[in-house]
Amino acid sequence: MNPWTIATTMAKRGLFTPTWPHRQLGQVVSLFTWGFTLIGEVRQAAQVVPNQVAILDEDRGTVTYAALFERGIRAAAALRDLGIAPGDRIALLARNHVGAVEVMLGASALGVDLVLANTGMSGPQLAAMAREHDVRLLVHDAEFGSALAEMPDELRCVDDTAFAAAVRGAREVDRGIPSREGRIIILTSGTTGAPRGAERRAVGGVGPLVSIIDRIPLHAGDRVHIAAPLFHTWGFAALQLSLGMHATIVLRRRFEATATLDALAEHRCEVLFAVPVMAQRMLDSLGGGAAGAGDAGGAGLGAAGAAGSPRHTARQRMPRLRVVALSGSRLPAGFAGRFMDEFGEVLYNLYGSTEASWICIATPADLRRDPDTAGRPPLGTVVQILDGEGREVPEGQVGRVFCGNDLTFEGYTSGEAREFVAGMVSTGDLGHVRDGLYYVDGREDDMIVSGGENVYPGAVEGLIAELPAVLEVAVVGVPDADFGERLAAFVVRRPGMPLSAKAVRSRIRAVGARHLVPREVVFLAALPRNAAGKVMSSDLRAHPQLRRAPVP
Repeated sequence: MNPWTIATTMAKRGLFTPTWPHRQLGQVVSLFTWGFTLIGEVRQAAQVVPNQVAILDEDRGTVTYAALFERGIRAAAALRDLGIAPGDRIALLARNHVGAVEVMLGASALGVDLVLANTGMSGPQLAAMAREHDVRLLVHDAEFGSALAEMPDELRCVDDTAFAAAVRGAREVDRGIPSREGRIIILTSGTTGAPRGAERRAVGGVGPLVSIIDRIPLHAGDRVHIAAPLFHTWGFAALQLSLGMHATIVLRRRFEATATLDALAEHRCEVLFAVPVMAQRMLDSLGGGAAGAGDAGGAGLGAAGAAGSPRHTARQRMPRLRVVALSGSRLPAGFAGRFMDEFGEVLYNLYGSTEASWICIATPADLRRDPDTAGRPPLGTVVQILDGEGREVPEGQVGRVFCGNDLTFEGYTSGEAREFVAGMVSTGDLGHVRDGLYYVDGREDDMIVSGGENVYPGAVEGLIAELPAVLEVAVVGVPDADFGERLAAFVVRRPGMPLSAKAVRSRIRAVGARHLVPREVVFLAALPRNAAGKVMSSDLRAHPQLRRAPVP
């Protein structure tokens, strides 16, 4: 990346704010000695803005950057006192709170590898993860204690209360540079199968930070609410970006739509990092629609909440909100326009994956131009649409999406291979380019062939989502004896608004080809989602209401 571009972008975003010379020198020394690791970011922020609030936690109050660095160093000492050494591997099973961040910082400061476990994983999945990754220590929120019965006997499990006590009582705190850089292992979403660990190397410079802030206007010292789970690729990236920008980070353990709106207003947040279903539920809560009772799929994503606020009050209640950055799944049809009509031109959508990190970013202008676009690749990222022979396809033609950047993953921890072409990794998606904008047509393994026709479930979802009575929809392919595969649609109706399966199919027949019509339409109270908010396609394909024979 061009040094001039890096310098001008960082200056534009306020990262070269004048300060005392000794603090500027300390920042430079810290960056070159500690590097751009998580603990390195906090250390250099503590040099420049030691008294600025780093984290505002709903339970533990405010923590300055100086105090956060101290806690991170002491967390490393606590890990060492628990028998962990550089090069070992530990795991974290936690919701969004300052204690979880301290564990991450401790792992970074000690030079150990950290597996970020999904809070929606079952007991057997957690046990399999611990064995596969040779985890020596699991730090977990106390609420997950009952899920650990099947853990390997040799694995030590420590809850967040006990670990906090170990941090307070840590002996011989070492403030030196770790002998090795710890790796972060993020688990794939596992919506169609078992989660896999994707190992990510440490950031090698400011390039990745500049790539994002060039397109998404984060400013130094912003107040940032991270609602996306920290164990998720997007939530962890939000943490890295926020620390790098010396932001004040607002954390809440659980997402609930109306509480999030209240927190954004109360803490005068300029930025929100979330996954699309969260933003959708925030919008629905303002309009009086609820996404279903209780947690979404038992994963800790609360329902939209009761109606109460008139739709015109969102911008009045949160006048400082400048960026709502989403990632993790496809935006529902028509959502981008409705959201920006309510909140203003603040919506940025990042298309990425655990393996490729970021791929494209859609700005508000891009989404106004075409709400279905994935946007354009940011600085330092190369995206190509290739055919089966590895050649670029013509504009408008659907092909396989490949991506390369500074944070492309290094491989699955299981040793399983991922396809690379000219240094670019396969994203597993199908897409195309039109008029300079990139589009995602669906997953390679989601495309079905029904009666000899290629069908992309995402296109059908978009058509169904335009029906006023539809709150959420997911379309999957299922085996069919006559057609090879057929479509099944799962629909969540808006409360009080009737909708029949016949009406859904009639909508598709009126605007789409016959092979796009779902043969089955199943109505659900809520779509099954994992803790990162992604729809669990495997659960839908196994739904008991699906018939063995196609519906006429």
